[in-house]
Amino acid sequence: MTGLLQQAKQMLGLIQQVVVFFSADYKRHEDLKAMLDSNKDNLKLEAMKRIIGMVAKGKDASDLFPAVVKNVVSKNIEVKKLVYVYLVRYAEEQQDLALLSISTFQRGLKDPNQLIRASALRVLSSIRVPVITPIMMLAIRESVTDMSPFVRKTAAHAIPKIYSLDPEQKEFCIEIIEKLLSDKTTLVIGSAVMAFEEVCPEKIDLIHKNYRKLCNLLVDVEEWGQLVIINMLTRYARTQFVNPNRYGEHMDNERFYESEHSSQEDQTPVTPEAPKSFTMDSDHRLLLRNTKPLLQSRNSSVVMAVAQLYHHVAPKTEVGAVAKPLVRLLRSHREIQSIVLSNIATMTTTRKSMFEPYLKSFFVRPMDPTLIKLIKLDILTNLATEASIGIILREFHTYVASSDREFVAATIQAIGRCASTISECTDTCMNGLVSLMSNRDEAVVAESVVVIKKLLQMAPAKHKDIIVHMAKLVEKITVAMARASILWLIGEYCERVPKIAPDVLRKMAKTFITETDIVKLQVLNLATKLYLTNPKQTHLLCQYVFNLAKYDQNYDIRDRARLLRQLALPNEKSGALAKHAKKIFLASKPAPVLESKFKG
Repeated sequence: MTGLLQQAKQMLGLIQQVVVFFSADYKRHEDLKAMLDSNKDNLKLEAMKRIIGMVAKGKDASDLFPAVVKNVVSKNIEVKKLVYVYLVRYAEEQQDLALLSISTFQRGLKDPNQLIRASALRVLSSIRVPVITPIMMLAIRESVTDMSPFVRKTAAHAIPKIYSLDPEQKEFCIEIIEKLLSDKTTLVIGSAVMAFEEVCPEKIDLIHKNYRKLCNLLVDVEEWGQLVIINMLTRYARTQFVNPNRYGEHMDNERFYESEHSSQEDQTPVTPEAPKSFTMDSDHRLLLRNTKPLLQSRNSSVVMAVAQLYHHVAPKTEVGAVAKPLVRLLRSHREIQSIVLSNIATMTTTRKSMFEPYLKSFFVRPMDPTLIKLIKLDILTNLATEASIGIILREFHTYVASSDREFVAATIQAIGRCASTISECTDTCMNGLVSLMSNRDEAVVAESVVVIKKLLQMAPAKHKDIIVHMAKLVEKITVAMARASILWLIGEYCERVPKIAPDVLRKMAKTFITETDIVKLQVLNLATKLYLTNPKQTHLLCQYVFNLAKYDQNYDIRDRARLLRQLALPNEKSGALAKHAKKIFLASKPAPVLESKFKG
């Protein structure tokens, strides 16, 4: 019995604690506040660890600010570091309370511990109050000359903050950036370049005297610093050095100086008499030589930045060095893959020979997400040559059987692009697309019709049989865009199929009321062209279609019918344009250009 009573008491005590916890009178974080007010450093340290843990998990700990900020004067180094971490997070939200501790932060700038000095500067620059700008400026000026590179790095990070708070201090910021750029420590130089890019990217003269040092230190800088420096040096090289491909076969008359910040004095004038031999500047060569090892970096962003640099400023004979490292990145996460593939797709529009040896690396895998599949299709289409088109078309043939409809549609479009760019395979592609028109999947048939329509515009005389075959399919196909494409083709080349075209119009007139708007517009278009080329046989049919369209619910259909009637069936009120109806409707039209969306 005694044991049962003790268990009951324990349970009652637990229930009371739960009730107190969930009651309205319960004071939030009361235990943490008590620990922070304690005289024992171990309790304060434990409280700060728990608070930082809350912040790291995304929980709101702003109500603890008054209790935490009091401990900024703590003599315990570990407690003080955690207090500064907390203050960096909440100083901007609790500005009034943070301002009360300004004198403490200023004393922290004199602390013997470099981490405390850096943390004090970081908190000071996080208080977004214009009133303390002079204090921040003084703190940054002192920190720039600090013995610790970590403190100087923090000063570099504080410069963009003070500039965004008070843009009038730009001259002061430029002065500090100039000092930091002359720093020879790898820990500082990346942050200094970042501040330069944020505050004064147009001040390219600040880079001139530090250019060689930046190139030589680049390999030893930490990864994210390398990324900032490479991007800055890419812009610098494009504005300050001569384009090594100026006289290349693909780069003739291309403008190299594309940066908005380049000045007229910095550009080397191009004259028609310039010699066609090119000698690369030693500083230009230094940049390419010192960035090449970074293609082996473990950081994908650094590899991409070096690839961008080589793409823009390296001689075309050397750009191929970036191909293998970029293909290596395709083993990374999906997000990285999509970015790398997008950049490769852009490169392959002008430099396909770089990636031809790695063609099979761009074959689509079943587990690839749709976005990556679509980009790989673009790359394969860009890489297609007379030698490789057979392999690529066989690969495309397997993709058409995929269950991903968007991917299948893109594959059919890719086949069309291959047919338009490589004349030797046009007939093969056309036959393949025609065979797809007997596919059970309606979406596949519809996309094939749309692509065939574009290809037929390039050489309609050769493919009369295909137009006839498509005319026979118009009753079976139900996808609106495909039906509209077939009707447009028959109308455009009605003189080549004079017996079939009127019969198609007769069938479409029967179903005109139930058709979608896009199909109705093409029926009107077909009726107009047939009347202009074969009025004896289609006059009554044409009038019937116009009368149906006259009372259509859609005002676009009614307006189009009214316009076409005045041009095709002129009367006394018709204007001068009616005389030129044949020239307007039957004029030859340029064939569509099928090209990758990554081009240009």
